[in-house]
Amino acid sequence: MRKTRLNRVRLWRIYPPREWRIKLLLLVFSALLAATTTAEGKSNSNIIERWDIFELALKGPEGGNPFVDVKLSAEFKQRGRIFKPEGFYDGNGVYRIRFMPDRLGRWTYITRSNRRELDGKKGRFTCIKPSPGNHGPVRVHKTWHFAYADGGPYFQVGTTCYAWIHQGSAMEEQTLATLKDAPFNKMRMCVFPKSYSYNKNEPKFYPFEGKPLKDWDFKRFNPEFFRHFEQRVTDLQKLGIEADIIIFHPYDRWGFKSMGHENNKFFLRYMVARLAAYRNIWWSFANEYDLLRWPMEHWDEYMKLVQEIDPYNRLRGIHNCRGFYDHNKPWVTHASIQSSDLARGREWRDKYKKPIVFDECKYEGNIPKGWGKITAWELVHRFWLGTIGGCYVGHGETYKHPKDLLWWSKGGVLRGQSPARIAFLKEIMEPTPFDEMVPSELPSGNYLLSKEKELYFVYFTKPTEISLKLSGSRPYKADGIDTWNMTVNSLGSASPGKFSFTPPKANYVLRLSVYAPGEP
Repeated sequence: MRKTRLNRVRLWRIYPPREWRIKLLLLVFSALLAATTTAEGKSNSNIIERWDIFELALKGPEGGNPFVDVKLSAEFKQRGRIFKPEGFYDGNGVYRIRFMPDRLGRWTYITRSNRRELDGKKGRFTCIKPSPGNHGPVRVHKTWHFAYADGGPYFQVGTTCYAWIHQGSAMEEQTLATLKDAPFNKMRMCVFPKSYSYNKNEPKFYPFEGKPLKDWDFKRFNPEFFRHFEQRVTDLQKLGIEADIIIFHPYDRWGFKSMGHENNKFFLRYMVARLAAYRNIWWSFANEYDLLRWPMEHWDEYMKLVQEIDPYNRLRGIHNCRGFYDHNKPWVTHASIQSSDLARGREWRDKYKKPIVFDECKYEGNIPKGWGKITAWELVHRFWLGTIGGCYVGHGETYKHPKDLLWWSKGGVLRGQSPARIAFLKEIMEPTPFDEMVPSELPSGNYLLSKEKELYFVYFTKPTEISLKLSGSRPYKADGIDTWNMTVNSLGSASPGKFSFTPPKANYVLRLSVYAPGEP
């Protein structure tokens, strides 16, 4: 009898009564339903971490030209806050809306469309804490600097690989493997393929429907191209790298620089709809904008348009060849500069009151072009000069290769000597209160970056004596930093007050850091 009762208990645990089985099935069905946010059958979790992407996919019309004929957007709400991202057509009758939640808790949404089958779709999801490594998008911080949305500092160390996403899977994966072990946390990269010296290959994907070289329908996008681009943006995000995407450029043989003003705006709207929700996106409106010779009012209109329709206010810059764009304009978030005059960084900080990023200060390499044959030593010098000037500097590499596999254009592997030394600089500067330090110039072409009573860096371009007045009441540790040999040597201590020092050589850094209380 007892054995029978025990068996019944075990059986109940395995096979509960009918009403309980029904309830369990309903719970499972409800959970599956809640996890389904697309009308095409694709599952998307209704639990989204902060600064990640919630995506809604809907089935809609395929006839006519859906890119032009169908208008789609959504309103995402939370406690009185409303975001209105635009949707986009992704081919095969599928429409998508992407949204990046920036606050924890419950969000609701409703779609808006000029087509009934896409209009009025409602739903909700919950935003939870971000996972490790997700610090949110980068923002301007304290006028001249950057920080992640979670408050963590972002010390920009960029590189350039203009056409890396147009090189095919093997080469692109090799680039990502290289970046995994490199010091760079921002990548400058083109949307359109590039036609220039050392970059003559045809891409696998084109952004529009049509036939190469110039038979394109600029009102019909090729979703396959954009899906590939998005994958590479995601790959960079996983490595902690910002994607500084260059929207327009003059180096073109396909007619993409000659689409016309209205098509350019149409393209911008599609770009924002597809990509703005990725937290590591920066908008760079052009590489060498002045070579395109478009009217200045068009550039203004493009930047204002993106400022208006981007729900997340991503960083916006524009890169020059000869003449600067007016970085004082309110829709510019940071000054993207091509210049070899790193010593003028402080001047431009004062002029623009925005972060100064030397995205291009010539490249380490050996090609015949003057901009592509500076030594690794010179590039490292420019990195330190710009950094001690309170600015940010970008890397590039242009070593000749029998198959034209130059990092600056195609990616692949790094062959130069500067990346290791740039990593050394980053290790030293990233932990500092860089956003609180003030740059200044000392006599004889030497430079100072300091936070009084706490930390001083002197960069010597010449081995001449300098004199400082060290503030505060506590003594300082003195360290000598060899920027090329990547060594840090203790030089002893320095007392507050007048302090003099002569470096052993040029391109040498003196660091003075106050002793912590109780530190021997």
